[in-house]
Amino acid sequence: MTEFSGSCLCGAITYEVYGQVLNMWNCHCIHCRKITGAAFATNIFINVNEMKVIKGVPSTFQNKSDSGNTMTRYFCCDCGSPLFNENSARPGIRVIRIGTIEDANFAKPWCDLFISKALPYTPLDQDLVKFERMPPTGAFGTKN
Repeated sequence: MTEFSGSCLCGAITYEVYGQVLNMWNCHCIHCRKITGAAFATNIFINVNEMKVIKGVPSTFQNKSDSGNTMTRYFCCDCGSPLFNENSARPGIRVIRIGTIEDANFAKPWCDLFISKALPYTPLDQDLVKFERMPPTGAFGTKN
C-alpha cells in the first residue's frame, strides 16, 4: 500500500492517499501539456475512495478529451494549481498530478503516451514503453 500526501502551491487545498497506485504514466497530449503548463504530465491513478481532501474545496472545470470522454479537472481557485482529474470512461478512478505530491520519490512511470505529440526537445526515457496515441482499452494493466 502506498501512502502519500499533496497540496496546491498555496496550501489552501491538501489531500492524503491511502491505497494502491493503479497506474502511472507520462502523457504528452496537448490537454496534459496545457493543464500542467509543462512539456508533459506524469499522472498517477488511484481509486477515488482511497483519497481524502483534508483541507479546502477544489474548484472544477469540465472539458472533452480527444476520445470524447468528459474530463472533470480539480484545481485550487486561489493559486490555480491543477491537482487531479477524473475521466467519465474510468468511473471510480482519480488521476493525480505528480507535481502536487509532497514526496514523489516513489513514482516510476511505466510508459509514455501520445509521443506523436511530444515536443521535439523533450527527452524520453528509453526504458519506458511508448505509445503514439492512447492505446486501446485493456492495453493497461496495473503497474507499480
